[in-house]
Amino acid sequence: MVDIRVLVLAIDRDDDFGRKAGVRGPVIGRDACLDAAVKLSLADPEDSDANVLYAAVKLYDELKESKEFDEIEVALITGHQKVGLKSDMELARQLDEVLKVFPADGVIPVTDGAEDEQIFPIIASKVPILTSKRIVVKQSESIETTWYIIVKYLKEQLSDPEAAKLFLGIPGVILLLYGISILLGVWYPQSVKIISTAVTGTVLLIIGAYFFTKGFKFSVRGTLTKNFILIVSIVSGIFIIAGGAINAYLRLEDYSRELIGGWPGTPLLATLIYINALVLTLILGISVMIIGKIIQAYLKKDPHLWYYVAGLLTMPALGITIDLTTRYAMSILIISDIEVFTKLIMAILDIGLAVAVGMFLRKKVRGWEKIEAGTSA
Repeated sequence: MVDIRVLVLAIDRDDDFGRKAGVRGPVIGRDACLDAAVKLSLADPEDSDANVLYAAVKLYDELKESKEFDEIEVALITGHQKVGLKSDMELARQLDEVLKVFPADGVIPVTDGAEDEQIFPIIASKVPILTSKRIVVKQSESIETTWYIIVKYLKEQLSDPEAAKLFLGIPGVILLLYGISILLGVWYPQSVKIISTAVTGTVLLIIGAYFFTKGFKFSVRGTLTKNFILIVSIVSGIFIIAGGAINAYLRLEDYSRELIGGWPGTPLLATLIYINALVLTLILGISVMIIGKIIQAYLKKDPHLWYYVAGLLTMPALGITIDLTTRYAMSILIISDIEVFTKLIMAILDIGLAVAVGMFLRKKVRGWEKIEAGTSA
């Protein structure tokens, strides 16, 4: 005989005894445990936790009969239906109560699967585990363990909002779209092909957009929030350039008469005229985009503000350069013309002004980096 006290401990981590049979843990002693097992068996004959308690009582009887240990006791502890931190804290509390009544030197946990065995570290922190016994009821042990692992993994993944969007959100949108397309196909059979193509394109667009944003770490909400002014200015600039491009295309004949006195005879000449006609709106659109960047940089105390302002000031020089080079390519101007000389001087002065203003602003905003760092800290 080994002179130690041994506790045979049945574990019900999700509190089936409490929820189904009204048994409150801890339950200590052979008779009390048998009574609790009978109550759960009557409440739910298919619940394996009752078999766990029966097995614990049987092990208790066997150890008692063998007289291997000095003292033997059997007990049941129950957790909480919300398996996790709450249930484990309850199990730890009940185990402390059991050990006050029966201060065991070692414990033999009896469980029905991998989930209950998750609290073994908690038990081991309070009393040594001599061995453990797992009861397998109805299904094989490997199936139960595998099922537990799968369910646990899915719970953990779906508790993450991003994973839930991927595994539930996107498939849900796809099924919704295809369901709508099927109904529309029933109502408008003549448009089935168009509806099918539209839905397929929309689905591919959604999937592609999701993968794009995740692959490039692009957050639509974050980008709109942090760069709203810049986005508005970029969209405005694009619309200005697009409007100017359409206008230049529709009025290409008028621009041709103004520049060369007739319709361009070659595609190259037509392209040069088109670019020349587009200069004003192109410069205006780019300037609007840069202005948005300047406003955003100023509000965010971005020390690169000087760079954006200098870039904005060089826009007239860029316009002059495009105008002169396209007209020179069309043989409308020659380098020795006074107009060429005058505009080149204007472009050089504009660049000089941009450099001077940029250097001045660079000194003024040099401390903004430190200000931002202090704010962040």
